[in-house]
Amino acid sequence: MAQYSAELDEVFLALADPTRRAVIRHLGRGPASVGDLARGATMTLPSFMKHVRMLESTGLIHTAKVGRVRTCKLNRERLTVVEDWLTQQRRVWEERTDRLEQFVTHPKEKDPT
Repeated sequence: MAQYSAELDEVFLALADPTRRAVIRHLGRGPASVGDLARGATMTLPSFMKHVRMLESTGLIHTAKVGRVRTCKLNRERLTVVEDWLTQQRRVWEERTDRLEQFVTHPKEKDPT
């Protein structure tokens, strides 16, 4: 469980930054070069590369260099850790709201004593 929690924290930390979320969103449409990804960013290329390295270190993306071009590809499987956590949370809250609905719509009769 601690391993799962550490992985989840790592992925959420990577996704907490708007630049990194923009990279993930862009790569959701398919692989792209670092140059293409950086074109939309409002920072220098070395600063942008720090974001790419973080996404790569967390396993959210893979990069490969061919000649002078580094291409990034989304690792969709890595996002399952977030999907699994959200599914668990949704289930917990649905159970709670179901119990609340049951309480509101079918109140127990008060004990006359």
